[in-house]
This record gives sequence, C-alpha cells and structure tokens, in this order.
Amino acid sequence: MGKTKPEPKAKAEAKAEPGTRAKRAAPEVAPSESVESGGSGSALSIGPTLRARRKRLGMTLAQLAEQSGLSTPFISQVERGQAAPSIVSLLALSKGLGVEVSYFLSVPKPSQIVRRASKREMIDAGLSARYVRLSGKHEERQLEALLIEVPAGNVTPTATRDGEGFWYVLSGALEMTVGDERFTLSEGDSAHFDQRHPYSMKNPGKDLLRMLWVGTPAIF
Repeated sequence: MGKTKPEPKAKAEAKAEPGTRAKRAAPEVAPSESVESGGSGSALSIGPTLRARRKRLGMTLAQLAEQSGLSTPFISQVERGQAAPSIVSLLALSKGLGVEVSYFLSVPKPSQIVRRASKREMIDAGLSARYVRLSGKHEERQLEALLIEVPAGNVTPTATRDGEGFWYVLSGALEMTVGDERFTLSEGDSAHFDQRHPYSMKNPGKDLLRMLWVGTPAIF
C-alpha cells in the first residue's frame, strides 16, 4: 500500500474550514495595556487629563510607568491620544496617580467660579513682590492668573518651567528677559512666551509695577 502525499498547507487550512479563508492568529496584547489604538474619542479625552494630573504631581513618564506597572511608551501614546487604555490599564493609571477611575471619565464639579475683590487671596512666595490670586482654586486647574505688584528696583531670580506665560502691564514699567533677549514694557504692553526659556523680570522705574500674569500649568 503506497504512502499518501501530505496536502499543501494552504489546502489543509481551507479543508479544515470550508468556504472561508484561513485566519492567522492575532498577535498577543498585554492585558494590562491597550487593546485599541488610532486616536479614538476616549483616548483623546483621557490623554490631556492624564498628562495634566501627572504634571501636577511632578511625575515623569518613567515614574508613572513604575507606579502603574505599564510601559513608558504606552503611557506616552495614551497622553498623545494615540492609544486607548483598557479598563485594566486605566485602573493601573488611576492607582499610580492616586485618583479613582471616575476621575478620567467624568467632568469635575465646578468649585470656585467667581472670586470677589473683597476676598483677595494673597500668596506668600517669599519674595518682595506681592502676589494676589485671581483665578479660581480648582484642585485640578491647569491655568493660573495672578496680579503681581513689584516694588521699584526689584529683580526676580531667573527661572524656567513648563507651559506658557502671558504678562500684561497695568501700570509702571517692566524690564523682562527671555533667553538672550531683553524687552522693556510700559502700561498696556503685553508679552506671551514659552516658559521653558530662562526668563526674569525687573522694575526699572521709580514707581510700583502692577501687572497681570497668566500661565500654565498652575503653580500655587
């Protein structure tokens, strides 16, 4: 009795499932991470909230990865809206950031919407300049607005930080340095810049400088 020749692989697969094309096994996906990608609506809404919370806690991507047990590239993709986390990974991220899962899935209730002039909040920054908070004190706010009063001749230390800064001179004169550039602003002038460049300010005049500072992220 002669030996039967083995059927070609393609024919064997077709025979096992008549009328259908053989399917290859899907690549394995870690259950703790994403099962979908491509910038879905949920990813776009979770990403900015995730990044803002991480930044507010002063955590790096690597630190959050260590706390949550997820990979750094995956967390970066979620923040940029390029991947949508599974419920398991969302639980891990929530734990790593010290919040409930609902934090990412619902809009926080409004708290302080109006700030009355009669109830000013002074901020002690340990400097001779006086800082008055104009923005609300929402726990997860991303923007800060301050009224700053700078005495004549006062110079602030050079600083850098994430986010953008917007300055508007109400009265007096402001000398500001951003990177290697220096500007002098007077009443009605404004400046908008990337705060990752080293910046500082000085009141070069003899009168009190009053200015508005609006920036991201919130710092006080």
